Amino acid sequence: MHYTDLDIPSMARSFNVENTSARRFIWVNGPVIVGAGPSGLAVAAGLKQEGAPFVILERANCIASLWQNQTYDRLKLHLPKQFCQLPYFKFPDNFPEYPTKYQFIDYLESYAKNFGINPRFSESVQSAKYEETWGLWHVRTVTSNGSTRGEVEYICRWLVVATGENAEKVVPEFEGLEDFGGHVMHACDYKSGESYKGKHVLVVGCGNSGMEVSLDLCHHNAFPSMVVRRSVHVLPREVLGKSTFDLAVSMMKWLPIWLVDKTLLVIAKLILGNTEKYGLKRPPIGPLQLKNTEGKTPVLDIGALQKIRSGEIKVVPGIKIFSRGSVELVNGQNLEINSVILATGYTSNVPSWLEENEFFDRNGFPKAPFPNGWKGKHGLYAVGFTRRGLSGASLDAIRVADEIGKIWKEETKHRKHSATVT
Repeated sequence: MHYTDLDIPSMARSFNVENTSARRFIWVNGPVIVGAGPSGLAVAAGLKQEGAPFVILERANCIASLWQNQTYDRLKLHLPKQFCQLPYFKFPDNFPEYPTKYQFIDYLESYAKNFGINPRFSESVQSAKYEETWGLWHVRTVTSNGSTRGEVEYICRWLVVATGENAEKVVPEFEGLEDFGGHVMHACDYKSGESYKGKHVLVVGCGNSGMEVSLDLCHHNAFPSMVVRRSVHVLPREVLGKSTFDLAVSMMKWLPIWLVDKTLLVIAKLILGNTEKYGLKRPPIGPLQLKNTEGKTPVLDIGALQKIRSGEIKVVPGIKIFSRGSVELVNGQNLEINSVILATGYTSNVPSWLEENEFFDRNGFPKAPFPNGWKGKHGLYAVGFTRRGLSGASLDAIRVADEIGKIWKEETKHRKHSATVT
């Protein structure tokens, strides 16, 4: 049994909980894992391997909701599959090197089924707080199943934060956007360019999502203009048939990061040419150093750059103000547009529910840099915040599951020994 219903008003009073009669209290024998994306699933699988119980909470009605509900149809993994598989379970051999989003979702569902992971869906965590008096975490959720709503309070020794770097969309404010009158959406709601045929679309953002949405719009005979406000590294996805990321990983075994960066930029210039003449200015810091220090992922080109060269994707500077059916750019240029797609990224939502300010910073990321950002105090852990993709999340998941599993086994052994002696 992973959890037990409790009737403990004294504990509720120590947590300063009111209206306890309207709330269900549950004691969890193992950790509570918040988030049933790849990070949460990887921790759960590791705990299964260790024989330790757990409860995994997910606000959506499915695993990997970001992948299932908030990605465009043409999306594929940006890195080869060997860098994206979760611990203890490989991708099927018949999957291509860069699986589609649907193949990746199938993989994750098979992963959960293989390890018998059954998240508690439609449970949104409202708050999580460590109670010094009892030495326990209490995690308050709101459940929503159809017309039924309820509040649950989970009591546990360990809390694993696995909501990840991309829990909430970022929607910047733009002057005049409310007067624009056309269709505006975040890239998380974009599925396909099919309905944009013949339309002039402003894509705000030039990361991997912005580039691929713009490319998809071209494939559906739309006319995208992509806003590039800052410098960006664009690298070829492959070099002579070999993954650029794989090449970088191999070089970093022998070379310092600054030299790997220089090598990657030389290769990029040879293959892609001078991207600055198309309005894509490179940052002064190399792509790997920038990823490590600021979490900014380089764009791995899968065809957008060719469309930029041909003029099918127009690169434009920052936005000054929107007006009815148009936008004025910072260089004074005016564009007549029909729609706006905000490829403006995502952020952590940890500060909105975790009542803790020592381990996580105000942006919802562990303060300690990789590889030390997986463990806090009082049984608090973080998985999926390394800014190193699924491979980084997998490393942290293994660490967390191993540590909790060892403690669980030792305590279980001790309890059994005590019971035998008695």
